[in-house]
Amino acid sequence: MSDRDGRASGPHLPLRLAAPGQPELPATAITTRMGQDGSAFAWAEAKVAAVRDDPEARLALMARTYHGPVGRAPRHLPFRRAALSFMRWQVHRGVLNPLNATPPGSVWWREVNERLLHDGCEAVALAGGLAGEPSSRSVRLSLAFIAAPTARNWYRAHNASIVSAYLEHLGLAEAESVSERFFMNVALVRVLYAHTLVAAPRLALGRFAPLGRFLGDPRIGMTGAFLSLGRVLPDRYPLARDVESYIAAEHHVGRMLDYAVIAQRVQRMYEWAAEEFAEPRLLELIRDGNPIYAWPFEERHVWRPPDMPFAGRILARATRAR
Repeated sequence: MSDRDGRASGPHLPLRLAAPGQPELPATAITTRMGQDGSAFAWAEAKVAAVRDDPEARLALMARTYHGPVGRAPRHLPFRRAALSFMRWQVHRGVLNPLNATPPGSVWWREVNERLLHDGCEAVALAGGLAGEPSSRSVRLSLAFIAAPTARNWYRAHNASIVSAYLEHLGLAEAESVSERFFMNVALVRVLYAHTLVAAPRLALGRFAPLGRFLGDPRIGMTGAFLSLGRVLPDRYPLARDVESYIAAEHHVGRMLDYAVIAQRVQRMYEWAAEEFAEPRLLELIRDGNPIYAWPFEERHVWRPPDMPFAGRILARATRAR
């Protein structure tokens, strides 16, 4: 049973969050270690703090949340593939490195990642019986996913955390390099597009809408093309070149997807996502079809499609937004 927010109700479940094969602790043991505040929020804070400067430990913590509050969640575990694809790309780039490392990580990317980790941990803790109310709408959506593990619910939970972090940390984003700020927008566009494939396939693919749920299903490997971002964004941080040089070097397939398919529907996609997350502030990150997160509208030329090859023009026509 669950309430309208998706939080488990009825008898509390024993809370366990250990890697497979490791001893699992009941909620009472974890709460005792937490001291006076045994809330789900505080438990999540402690879990995230413990892995803050260890990228691999961050990755392991994300993976363990998909085992659920009792250490076994077979319906949830397949969704781990997409979440880890997105996060492995961050680890590989080095953006989650400690700030005193050489080179240091990104303050902004570390905060975005922590929001994902915290929301997931807090939701698992609440589902497992620790005290408290969800601290944010994104946690409520994570609880809804725990209660009903569907592809659409996974995207709503994952991407609501991403969008919330983007909005919360705009100031940190503005301190990043010009090229990094460009790719922040590209990353957001890509995760939102993957979401529409499942939840709004006609918006995503036009007449090819029936393919959307297969291409975007986070439980299968195809989604990695959208969420690993390795074929779209540079694989090292910090970025050393200007935006134009990175655009010119973009993979051919990635360029066609971005300009032939996504660009023609990006404004509508943000409008749809703002309703999906009940987050109207998302519309502040797009203007006249141009992403503007920490990016000046006056520099919108970067979003204009280059001369497309014949195959790109055919793809654009075939998937035209309706």
